[in-house]
Amino acid sequence: MIKKILFILFLSITTLGFSQENSIDGLSAAPNPFTSNTKISFSSSSNSAIFFTVKNVLGKTVYKKNIKTKTGKNTIAFYKENLPTGMYIYSIRDKNKIISKRFVIR
Repeated sequence: MIKKILFILFLSITTLGFSQENSIDGLSAAPNPFTSNTKISFSSSSNSAIFFTVKNVLGKTVYKKNIKTKTGKNTIAFYKENLPTGMYIYSIRDKNKIISKRFVIR
């Protein structure tokens, strides 16, 4: 009987823990391709800190920034600055998930 109660308690806590995970979804850049700047948009299920990175096609990190998100839709303005034209991989990472996509600088 005690084993059953402990098992049910374990399942309840595990389910509760998974349902409270911070999560990010819907990553996109617009405009893409761009010449001087773009806006990176995504949704967050809670207020949290994320890490935003941009890498070139060789995998070298060319930009990184820590960002605080709010629940709902979030936007990051990204400016080309001194980056040459080409394809880049941008990523957002929270403590549970990493999402990566591509954009092109003309």
